[in-house]
Amino acid sequence: MTDIYESAANSLGLFSSPCLTKVELRLTCKGISDRDALSKPDPCIVLKMQSHGQWMEVDRTEVIRSCVNPTYSKVFTLDFYFEEVQRLRFELYDINSSHNGLKEADFLGSVECTLGQIISQRKLSKALLRPGGTVGKAIITVSAEELTGNDDYIELSFSARKLDDKDFFSKSDPFLEIYRVNDDATMQLVYRTETVMNNLNPVWKTFKVSLNSLCSGDHERKLQCTVWDWDSNGKHDYIGEFEASFKEMRGAIDGRQVQWLCINPKYRTKKKNYRNSGIVILNQCKIIKMHSFLDYIMGGCQIQFTVAIDFTASNGDPRNSCSLHYIHPYQPNEYLKALVAVGEICQDYDSDKMFPAFGFGAQIPPDYKISHDFAVNFNKENPECAGIQGVVEAYQACLPKLQLYGPTNIAPIIQKVAKSASQEVHTKEAMQYFILLILTDGVITDMADTREAIVQASHLPMSIIIVGIGNADFSDMQMLDGDDGILRSPKGEPVLRDIVQFVPFRNFKHASPAALAKSVLAEVPNQVVDYYNSKGIKPKVPSEYQSSRPFGP
Repeated sequence: MTDIYESAANSLGLFSSPCLTKVELRLTCKGISDRDALSKPDPCIVLKMQSHGQWMEVDRTEVIRSCVNPTYSKVFTLDFYFEEVQRLRFELYDINSSHNGLKEADFLGSVECTLGQIISQRKLSKALLRPGGTVGKAIITVSAEELTGNDDYIELSFSARKLDDKDFFSKSDPFLEIYRVNDDATMQLVYRTETVMNNLNPVWKTFKVSLNSLCSGDHERKLQCTVWDWDSNGKHDYIGEFEASFKEMRGAIDGRQVQWLCINPKYRTKKKNYRNSGIVILNQCKIIKMHSFLDYIMGGCQIQFTVAIDFTASNGDPRNSCSLHYIHPYQPNEYLKALVAVGEICQDYDSDKMFPAFGFGAQIPPDYKISHDFAVNFNKENPECAGIQGVVEAYQACLPKLQLYGPTNIAPIIQKVAKSASQEVHTKEAMQYFILLILTDGVITDMADTREAIVQASHLPMSIIIVGIGNADFSDMQMLDGDDGILRSPKGEPVLRDIVQFVPFRNFKHASPAALAKSVLAEVPNQVVDYYNSKGIKPKVPSEYQSSRPFGP
């Protein structure tokens, strides 16, 4: 194995200890109290994991409308490390019906435990701890299942025809639920589709589930499938059901349709001429081989790391010791600490170790015009610096030559990196993935343009890490992280995938550089894998890579 891969595999923070196994967690909740006398809650559970004393959001369930006993379709997949105490917190929120984010939501309480506790018990139930520390009536149950052997995913596309009409003044609003029948005859929800409103011939969105989740690797395992008519009060009307198996579903792999009669047993018993309550059709079944981050790295995928530094006037005069840009002879400032902590991890995945470094928000020589994407080394034709040390030196050298100004616009730098990433798309190979690290001291002023730029970049092999420097109020920045519902462009277009990670540096002021690096880079491996898997791009095998592209020094 070459040096780049040895150092990559040992990089601090990304895989400092071997993952013992992957675990799937599923959630149910019982007995959520009605906070509003006129309506039931719209519950959502947010999963957080403790990292170096900070609670970081991992993922969240879907929102289930008007429900006091939700069973969630969302599956959380976590890496389990036997030698680590992995602390988890499940936070329950009642989501505002007009807004899917957490800002307007009511926090109902939380449950804390370790991943080890869940795995050892297989199913862990705990009472909700309400705000203020009192124990509530609601119970959250977490079920764990190990992903063993087969980590393939299945992509399924369902539709239906001539479903029974359950509504008086309009047509049914159907959704489909698929349950796996376990060896002990219990049923485990595998997936719940979205609701198609006012339609007896719905076409549901294509979805993806792991083969392990669908049938525990047993192709003949019984799957119980139920079609419901959605009602806003949470009391959904039963339309009908059918039994299936993955073995049957595989019939749709070669493009043929597989069909099942949707049967209502009560109607079949009572109605003499009853035939069915509709037909459910599987239009497509695809088996998707899931590759790992290491598969892509070992196949020659390089991480192209770019830095963008905020040189707006709000940082303070660099000559003043109170400035965030002040260069102390013995103590690096926060910009340098964040740059080195993240950069030293990323440089292990780049064979030439040449990193473009840009600045924004300053007036630059010779004519001192404002620029939002200038090369920190002032070489417009070649903004690359040799290694992270080269970026540090270019940053320190440029400070006396700049006039800090404003505003804080980051859309231009996102668009610049996105332009490079878009050229990589045409190769249809997993050879370059781009990471943009933005270091900024304040809330950005071009939020609309930035949202648009991020939505466009979500289609590209690219991730964005934003580190907030200093003590500004960064609350508005959280929306870019997808942590407040789905990020949308000003035109309403949603991000294709979550590519932004935002953290305030102050949360890690007294922690080691590794803690910051681990926090901001934790999502990158999955973002790399999600991008290439979604495009159907397989990693090259190491021998292919070595014969097609020589290593840099």
